[in-house]
Parts: sequence; C-alpha cells; structure tokens
Amino acid sequence: MLSLLIIIVIYGFHVNAQRNMRNMYLDDPKGVITGNKRMIDQVAEFTDLGYDYENGNIWPKPQHESRSDKLYTLDPKTFKFVFKEKNWIIKKAINRYKKLTFPNEHFRVDKKLKQINTIDISIEDLNEPLTLESNESYILKISYPRSTLEAKSIWGALRGLETFSQVVHRNGSSYVASETVVRDFPRFKYRGFLIDTSRHFLPVSQIFQILDALAYSKFNILHWHIVDDQSFPFVSKKFPELHKKGAFNEKTHVYNPKQVQDIIHYAKLLGIRVVPEFNTPGHTHSWNGIPGLLTECSSTNQREKAFEDMKGPINPIKNASYVFLKDFFAEMLINSNCSSFHKCHTHRLIGFCLNNSCSKYRGFENANYVFESGAVIEKDAIVNVWKHKWKKEMSRVTKAGYKVVLSSCWYLNYVSYGLDWPKFYTCDPQGFNGTKKEKDLVIGGSCAIWGEYVDATNIIQRSFGRAFAVAERLWSSEDTVSISEALIRIWEHRCRYIDRGIPTEPVTRSKFCRNEYER
Repeated sequence: MLSLLIIIVIYGFHVNAQRNMRNMYLDDPKGVITGNKRMIDQVAEFTDLGYDYENGNIWPKPQHESRSDKLYTLDPKTFKFVFKEKNWIIKKAINRYKKLTFPNEHFRVDKKLKQINTIDISIEDLNEPLTLESNESYILKISYPRSTLEAKSIWGALRGLETFSQVVHRNGSSYVASETVVRDFPRFKYRGFLIDTSRHFLPVSQIFQILDALAYSKFNILHWHIVDDQSFPFVSKKFPELHKKGAFNEKTHVYNPKQVQDIIHYAKLLGIRVVPEFNTPGHTHSWNGIPGLLTECSSTNQREKAFEDMKGPINPIKNASYVFLKDFFAEMLINSNCSSFHKCHTHRLIGFCLNNSCSKYRGFENANYVFESGAVIEKDAIVNVWKHKWKKEMSRVTKAGYKVVLSSCWYLNYVSYGLDWPKFYTCDPQGFNGTKKEKDLVIGGSCAIWGEYVDATNIIQRSFGRAFAVAERLWSSEDTVSISEALIRIWEHRCRYIDRGIPTEPVTRSKFCRNEYER
C-alpha cells in the first residue's frame, strides 16, 4: 500500500554519514566499547568453529520464546494450514508459506517422532487496515498434535507465518520442529528499507524480489526514492513530458501507473507499505521536462561555473510552480488510491524563502535545510535523521516534540572488507541522551541502499544479509545485543535466504549452507 507521508529530511551528504561509519565503535554484550577491527576479528574467529547445522532459529529474535527438547515431524504432503474465515491476503499467504515452509514435498516423515498435522490460524480483526499503527503481534504455539497461530490482525498473522516457516527446519530428509511457544511483537512500528531508482533503474521484477526479502525479515516499509536529479522514471499521465525528458530511457527505464500499482498491491500481500519520495523543491534537475518549472542559474563564482548549464530548484517565485505541484501530487493520490486506506499527505514547500538565489542552491544538499532553518513544520510530520552525529540530531528533534525515524547508521551501499554487519547491529535508534518521553518519539528506523554504484546486478547481494542486522535491531527487544548469540541465528537466516532463492552474501567467514547449490 502506498503511503504519501511527510518525510522531513535532515539534509546532509549521505557520503558524510558513510565516512563517519569508519569511526563507529561497537558495544559488546557486556557494554564495553570495542574498536571495529578488534570486534570484527573476534566475530570472524568465532565463526570458524564449524557450526554447520539447521536448528529452526528465528530471525529477528522474538520478544518471548520458549522451546523444549521435544521434536516433532511434519509431512509436507499432508500438513494443513487451517483458516476458517475468508480473506484473500491470508489465503495467498497460506499458499506462499506452504512452499516456503516445505520447499521439498518429497521429504519423508521421521517415524521416530510424533507428527504434527495442522496449524490452526485465528485472527481477531480481519478488517484492520495496513497503517503505521497496525497491530503486528502474534502468538505461535507448536505442539502435538495441532499447532496454533493467534493474531490481532492480518498483519500479525503474516509475521507469525514467517516465524512458523523458520521454526520448521530440515533434519536429513525430514522436516521437523521443536515444541515452541512464541509471543511476539515489534519494538518499533517503522522498519524501513530504502531503494533508489533514480541513480540506477531497478526492474519491477527485482523490486518484487526485494519485497520478498524484506518480508522474510519482518520489514514493513519500502521507502521508494523514486526520482532525483539523475532521472525521473515515473510515468505521469497528466505530465508525460516529465519521464519523456527525465528518464534514462522513456521506453525501458520507467514505471507506468499499472506497474506502480502492481508493486503496491504485492507489497500489501506481504504486510509492507510503500512510501514514495519525490524530492521538492531541490534535487529536481530531472523535472526539467516542465518548461519554466526550474530556476535558471548563473554565477560569477569560478567554483560554481560547472553549475551554469544546470537548472536550480523549483522556482519559488512563480505561482505556476505551486499549481503544478498541487496537480502532480493530486495525480499521485488518485493513482495510489491512498485515501481509501489512511490519511495521506503530500510534500509541501516548507519555509521555502522567496529570496533564495541560485548561489545558495548548493546549500540545499549540505545544510540541515528544513529543521535547522527554523521553518515551521507541522507537528504530525515524521523527521528522518540521516546525518552523521545522529545522536545529537535525534536529541534535538525529539526535544522539539517530533516523531523521528533514524537512517544514519545503516547505509548498506557503504562497503568495507570483512564482516561489517555487527556495526549495523549495534546501532540503537534510542541510544541518545533524552528522556523516556523523548525516546518514545522514535518510531523506528530505515536502512538505505543508495544507487550511485548499485543497480540490478548487485543490489540484492549488497543489501542482504547486512540488512538482517537492521531488521533485528528494529524488531527485537532492547536487550537483544549479543553479537555472539546472534551469530548462529544470522548464519542460519542467510542459509534460509539462499534456500529461498535470494542471493545473499556471507555473514560469516568460513561457513557454508548445506543446500546452497541444490537449486
């Protein structure tokens, strides 16, 4: 489902945030500050111990989990997911999770074990819409002879089905599951993943695959940075000149309204909302298909001569600019049918100064333009902090009373040699100085895979499994901090992705997935 939310960006080159990550330090489980190299070396050494089995470990770690030594077997040919109500999302989810839970229907039951035959699914409210406030809690009980999954909403049931598919695991040529009780809910309600389709185009089929990968780790937001200076791949029916002049290729490198609807629809099936981002008034060079929309730039400054052949931001002194923006975003709302699901907002030109000159244009990209400028921001706005020195920014924003989403720690496109997921794992969105009331304004976080050097050939591998670390930080309890405890689970989760056809880079140094080449 599409969400046109106000996302107020704390501006700053994201490369600065990436450089800052080189100096990031980690907390080990005992709270001792440890340098990156030392911690990574310790993790690497630990992963050489040779664990090479599956155990039905859950990722992200549930809030409450109890497991006994009792082991049950399941028959992939006869096992049934029982849901007595009518709901197309759950029906499709059951069909999907049958295949995910039992990828090999020829496996035999283990005759030495008792056999579980069904899981009964019950949902309290089938009509709860998919919003930021959706209830994603669930209770999963795996026992003999029947298992149960209880959820308050459809969206909680989807998370519970994912957990069930992880607890069931392969044991030789049989599927087994431990007797388990899971009572689970997310720590944060905003668990996002940003893709950038402006700098490099991503085919629709790959966005579908990204959505699958997000659902397997219980993300619930796809932040779609759909356009930027580099290209305008969105097809507007009302303003077709935008993509005709702004896209890399107006035939092949665009997203038409039906494709966008297909992505929104598929995401909803997985319990994921799509949040598109259309930057305004800056980052709009690709909007030049609309005559007179952008500011004409000139400069006598030699350092800015390179900008003379470029347009500036959307011209703030023309009434036509505001008329265009109103019409353009109205089309976005109609195409998304967003209003039928929840309250929708469009971007606003907040506090845009009429005397802003082109010589100040470069300041858009490296100034904290919106928040630090003192512009009036509506109190229901969500502030996205993605600068370095994020703890200071989080403190300032929450002190001002705004809800906030953190991205600064989680630039997945920044690559370093060796195991780097621990540094993503140890960043806590509430790890800044503030009162409980201020920290409660943190509604979650979002990792980002920016597209400067990322396209269809490498986005999946570069994102996963480092995104696993972010997923657990945003879902699991605050005291889930042990990297050594996470090692076995993250390794098994990586193997799970491989088994499901998601090409995922190694998360350990010298290990293998038992069935990694069976496909």
